[in-house]
Amino acid sequence: MRAIVQRVSQASVTVEDEVVSSISRGFLILLGCCPADNEQICEKLWTKILKLRIFEDEDGKTNLSLNDTEGEVLIVSQFTLYADCKKGNRPSFTAAGSPDHANQLYRYFVDCARRDLGERVGTGSFGASMEVALINSGPFTIYLDSDTLF
Repeated sequence: MRAIVQRVSQASVTVEDEVVSSISRGFLILLGCCPADNEQICEKLWTKILKLRIFEDEDGKTNLSLNDTEGEVLIVSQFTLYADCKKGNRPSFTAAGSPDHANQLYRYFVDCARRDLGERVGTGSFGASMEVALINSGPFTIYLDSDTLF
């Protein structure tokens, strides 16, 4: 499972000219999965993200987590995180999980987030063509890959 975590001051997802979700201060999480991913990996990755201390404290040090700041999250499914660009100029996405598998794990990951953050969780629309807008705070962007984390 792969995630791009961006610390944002605001973010939103629009589908067909309608804003379907928006957050203020928190994380925009772009999430992709592969066939080997499962619910246990979802749990571990979510726990890592929840505990990331990348918000600044009163001394300007990145010591605070989502819970410390009452931050929000916006989770967007992103199969293109598994793009393979080794051959030619057109990416291959064969390493990404099937849509059914990916949707199941995406929903499970969102459930994990809602278990800990409740209403502070927004989502994109799985499989839809989405416009994602954000103001990256910092900028601060982290790439996480379960293959190298656990």
